[in-house]
Amino acid sequence: MTTIRLTNTRTRRKEVFTPIDPKNVRLYVCGPTVYDRAHLGNGRPVVVFDVLFRLLRHVYGAEHVTYVRNFTDVDDKINAAAQARKAAGDPRSLEELIRERTDETIGWYHADMDALGALRPTKEPRATEWIGAMIAMIEDLIAKGHAYEREGHVLFRVRSYKEYGALSGRSVDDMIAGARVEVAPFKEDPMDFVLWKPSDAELPGWDSPWGRGRPGWHIECSAMSHELLGASFDIHAGGIDLQFPHHENEIAQSRCAHPEGSFANYWLHNEMLQVEGKKMSKSLGNFFTVYDLRKKHAVPGEVIRMVLLGTHYGKPMDWTAEKAAQAKATLWKWRKMTADVEPAASPDATVLEALADDLNTPAAITRLHAIATQGDAALLKASASLLGLLEDALIGWTIPPITGKASGAIEITGSGTAVPGPVPTHALISRLLDERKQARGHKDYRRSDEIRDLLTSAGVVIKDTPAGAEWELGPEFDPAKLEGLQ
Repeated sequence: MTTIRLTNTRTRRKEVFTPIDPKNVRLYVCGPTVYDRAHLGNGRPVVVFDVLFRLLRHVYGAEHVTYVRNFTDVDDKINAAAQARKAAGDPRSLEELIRERTDETIGWYHADMDALGALRPTKEPRATEWIGAMIAMIEDLIAKGHAYEREGHVLFRVRSYKEYGALSGRSVDDMIAGARVEVAPFKEDPMDFVLWKPSDAELPGWDSPWGRGRPGWHIECSAMSHELLGASFDIHAGGIDLQFPHHENEIAQSRCAHPEGSFANYWLHNEMLQVEGKKMSKSLGNFFTVYDLRKKHAVPGEVIRMVLLGTHYGKPMDWTAEKAAQAKATLWKWRKMTADVEPAASPDATVLEALADDLNTPAAITRLHAIATQGDAALLKASASLLGLLEDALIGWTIPPITGKASGAIEITGSGTAVPGPVPTHALISRLLDERKQARGHKDYRRSDEIRDLLTSAGVVIKDTPAGAEWELGPEFDPAKLEGLQ
């Protein structure tokens, strides 16, 4: 069996991954707060840990891996969005507006992550479906002396957990000195964090022993992971921005509520993302949602995935237009090479070895380039699939990539632009090239150049040979630019 090694944030070293139960490997990843579209930075952990999910399924068997990624649908930003709709005159209740907003946003999220080639997790719990489990966990923490109630709030007593700060490597006093903590008169200690807070009549809430209210953010993941994966499970993952305070707080409350368990044995964190060397920011004009890139900038989801995997997850990555262009050209070449080819029975051993070595996706992609150079299309297809690449489910490409001397009608999806129905692309391009040939024969070079420029602008690559013009669809092919010429 393949040996997997992962860099464990908790121990700060690369370790051999040994699951608690090889027939029940369990992975939890913190999911999105569903109030708006996912931005490019949100896509990185989804793609990175999708590769981990694929690797675990390959090594242990798909039926032996459980992947949980939650939806946070209780949040002040969600409430604000619903309240804005109500203030604008929507007569429905706040609860109805919140549900509509979160359902809509979850739909967006699924569409975007599907386009990035991410497999759906085994389970996708919504926080609102597990309020009872959260209340029970909070009651248990109070009974054990790890939490206390003040003025309708319930707070976790941070200093009651002696190992607090071990994940992030900071002491409680250092964190107080260096962090912005919420100061409140009802706190025993500035570092104590909220498990439950009151809701007024204008906010969503649930009945509890401490009055009508709603859970704090951190307790959600602790309760859901316990209910779905148990007191001890294998891997907890997420972005490095969640390491403190979210993951630190998860560990504290989970270990105190369930001291019989270890919570997560391995912690994985992906580093942050920049755009063209700068922090992604709306004020800088470099803030992109996954939807923006796919639909407004016509970047296929597979290209986004390739760029995200081009940098090791443990290092900061920089999204650039140049990287996207390179990835697009590479994937286009690989797709042409593997079109109508059945994948090999097994992926390349070197690709598998790279992924097993702490998800070394750059090394795996380098090996894919070598396989492509060798011309082994079947092995390339099987190996790329382990990274979620070259799979037919991905959208945004011409299907299939086609070249010159063929004829007939195909259905096209090119450069992210859907064209309904069969389009006689081969016949149209051939007719235009015949017209170009005739124009050149009549020395009508203006018309000849006009046809060439039209086809080139649509992404058709033309090569003049002694036997006549040959063509193929390039990675920038856009069938919309040929509309009206049929």
